[in-house]
Amino acid sequence: MKLTPVLTEKSLRQAKEGHYTFWVSPSLTKDGVKALIERVFEVKVGGVRTMNFKGGVKRNLRGRTQVVKGAKKAIVFLKEGKIEIFEEKGKKK
Repeated sequence: MKLTPVLTEKSLRQAKEGHYTFWVSPSLTKDGVKALIERVFEVKVGGVRTMNFKGGVKRNLRGRTQVVKGAKKAIVFLKEGKIEIFEEKGKKK
């Protein structure tokens, strides 16, 4: 299954509170996301929220059509543990 972390300013700020954001496969359910996160990162998941992004066809500036794929974003709340990908490194001066 596909699991990609979302590393934006907002998601990194939420990660400090224990809310981790991932792009996941649209076919995964909340239980599937929970099982995948627990298996990959060896943590205890408390809850999962998901958002579906609709795919379709849109036009670009030149009038050509482009196909946009559908996607699903999952926000995972942890009971125990941390996910190291979201930890910020020391800031440079």
